[in-house]
Amino acid sequence: MRTVTIDAITEKLKNTPSSILEKIWGYADALLENNELTYMLTEEQKGHLLKQNDVPLNQCMDAEEVYQQVKQKYEL
Repeated sequence: MRTVTIDAITEKLKNTPSSILEKIWGYADALLENNELTYMLTEEQKGHLLKQNDVPLNQCMDAEEVYQQVKQKYEL
């Protein structure tokens, strides 16, 4: 894995338009402000996730199949 340094970031962004740099600046601010993710699940959500472990495989649908059905249904 490559180590990311300020120099590497500077080199990568040296020809980037200012409109993109502004977005990156905002993203960096957001990351620095929220350096700890705090997701809290309700007990109901936790229970629902745990129940999913007990669903037999033959009752599950392939994600690609679901995606194709949604595309067809909503004419996407």
